[in-house]
Parts: sequence; C-alpha cells; structure tokens
Amino acid sequence: MADLEKIALIREILEQAESNLSQAKKVLAEFLGGDVESSKPKISKKQILEKAQELASSTGKTRIIQGVFNGQSMVAPDDTEYPVPANYASKSKIIQGDTLKLTITEDGSFIYKQIGPVERKKVLGVLSQDDKGEYQVIVENKAYKVLLASVTYFKGEAGDEVTLVIPASKSESEWGAVENIIKKTSLKDIVEKKGNETAVPSAEVEKEVVPGQIVDDLDSELEGLEGLVDEEE
Repeated sequence: MADLEKIALIREILEQAESNLSQAKKVLAEFLGGDVESSKPKISKKQILEKAQELASSTGKTRIIQGVFNGQSMVAPDDTEYPVPANYASKSKIIQGDTLKLTITEDGSFIYKQIGPVERKKVLGVLSQDDKGEYQVIVENKAYKVLLASVTYFKGEAGDEVTLVIPASKSESEWGAVENIIKKTSLKDIVEKKGNETAVPSAEVEKEVVPGQIVDDLDSELEGLEGLVDEEE
C-alpha cells in the first residue's frame, strides 16, 4: 500500500513538472517569435541582430549629448564645443559650470536643457567696457564677462549697477549672468527732472496781489452797483 502511494506521488510530481516545462517552452517560444508547439524560434540570430541594428539606426538619428557650460558654449566630454544661443543663455540665466543636455534632432535643430545647475549667489557690480568694447561687470576689483544679449535686453550702459549671478563656489569663474540692471542717475538727470516737476505753465501763474489794488477794485464794483440803482429809479 505504501509503495502504491509513493508511485502515485511520483507520477503527480512528474505530471506537474511536465506542465511547468510545457508552460516555460510556450513563454520562451512567444518571446522568440517561434512555434508554440515546437518551441523552435522562427527568427534566427542573424535576423535578431539585424533587427537590433535597425532599431539602433532609427533611434540614432536623434543625438543626445551632455556637457558643461563655459559661459558661451557647452563643452562635451570629448572637448567639442557646441554653441549655446545667447538669448537662451541670457533668459535662462545659465552660469559657468551648469550641466546642459543637448538634443540634436533629425533635421539638425539644437535643443538645450539645463539639467545640473551649480550652486549660485548674487552680487552687485558696476557695468563697464574693456579695451575691445566688450561688456564686463566689476565686482570687488574682479571683472566678470557678461553676454551682450543680456546688456542689450536691459539697455545697460557703462556705469550702471548690475545684479550678477555667479557660482557660489570659490572657483575662478570668468563669466556671470545678468539678473537685472539698475540705471545710473547723473546730476544732470536729477536737475532736469527736478526742473520739470517744479515748472509751472505761464498761463497758470497767479498774479501778485497788491493791497492797494484790492481797494481800487472794490471801489469800481461799488460805483457799478450805484449806477444800476440810479437807472432803476
């Protein structure tokens, strides 16, 4: 009796194993694109490789490159420099050291995205121009280069006060991003503004009042009233 029970148990285990094996073959065949019954793949290794290359080729038309902003361009790991539009860099306030991601689309378009901004801080400086006429901001005797697009946007001029964004680290940074520009006010501007505020149009200037003139005016009015009374009588 015991032997029969063991045989029945072994048979049950084998049937379960066969069922599991059959299920495994079916899943494998579906994954490889083969026949469910034979579990033999219909696609050869060569075809699989060609398919993979085809997929790589289709996705490879769009290139993605990461790099670090140096103040004007993005520098890739292979030292290739990719130009960053000045308007984008100025508007986004990208500073030297920020990590960028460049997507080059199939039609050759450049799409930038800031993915790793460095820690930054704001400082005040004075806008000036060097010997070549290029704008820079002087902060505690140190000159930071700035993009012309930023200065043009704020209509900055030499002598204006600038709120500048620079890396918070003590690393030697040559570039900064313009946060805002406070226009300078010259003594001439102050005088002209004050003059415009205090000036009164000639038509609105009141005549100077003289006491004697008041008396004469009253006498004239009284004489006019007396004349009217005489006429009524």
